[in-house]
Amino acid sequence: MRLLIPFIHRVDSQEACDWVAAIQARLPGCDIRLFSQLSESERALATVAIVANPDPADVIKLPNLKWVHSVWAGVEGMMASLVHMPFQIVRLTDPQLAQTMSEAVLAWVMYLHRDMPQYRQQQLASQWHQRPYTDPGDRHIVLLGLGALGQKSALRLVDNGFRVSGWSRSVKCIDSVRCYAGSEQLTALLSQADIIVSLLPLTRDTESLMDRQFFRQVKTGAALINFGRGASVVEPDLLKALDQGQLSHAVLDVFAQEPLPPESPLWSHPGITLLPHISAPTSIATASCIVAANISRYLSQGIIPESVDKSRGY
Repeated sequence: MRLLIPFIHRVDSQEACDWVAAIQARLPGCDIRLFSQLSESERALATVAIVANPDPADVIKLPNLKWVHSVWAGVEGMMASLVHMPFQIVRLTDPQLAQTMSEAVLAWVMYLHRDMPQYRQQQLASQWHQRPYTDPGDRHIVLLGLGALGQKSALRLVDNGFRVSGWSRSVKCIDSVRCYAGSEQLTALLSQADIIVSLLPLTRDTESLMDRQFFRQVKTGAALINFGRGASVVEPDLLKALDQGQLSHAVLDVFAQEPLPPESPLWSHPGITLLPHISAPTSIATASCIVAANISRYLSQGIIPESVDKSRGY
């Protein structure tokens, strides 16, 4: 009898079918099925599940789970609702995801570095004005979050000539990057940064981190890129920092509520470039290989991949 593995999701139905087909092709000895296709007795058979932003109520309907494998790197939704459950949560660690994120970080740092928001406003006003050029070595980029995504992004910025510092929960060591940790060192970094890039996960410590006090510590005229989690930013405080000139511009790809409601003032603010959560989409081709390999190893050796530290939230 093949091991039954449910796929629990809140994504587009075609995307869900694509995930199931890709993982099934790599796990022929298992039966990968959409959660909605399972009977109650079949749900009781599941000891492993694969998830993509699942409804926690569906996960709870699998009473004998030992672990779940997310096909996304972010697991904050599950941590908020399922941290009390006995099963382990494994998030996706995909080198391709780090590569894709580093590409986005470089692209949008360049967008700010070369004054593209200002040139866009000049175009709308029919103004012909050449702004002075700044060498990348004179532009200080501060990365918040130095996990796999942050480290790859930091090195890509260094390779393009930028002066790069990084901040994380614990001290890291990265060639050509000055690394810092702790709240006191964060305050000092904020006062020096020309562009702040957040890749922080959402935890009790990072929720609402970027608030009025945070923006007051930022170097006047600095810019912000948030590719981490939307709930790390207090949106009214961000808008005030932009209106007062404390921040020159913000590139936002993640939001506390997604999709962003049409009535949100973020849509129309001239100091904001808004993206629909596209900085680092997961590749089904590479991620399905990683998920399948992890499950195969578990079936042959009984080894559950490194799981989320529930006390830290990631």
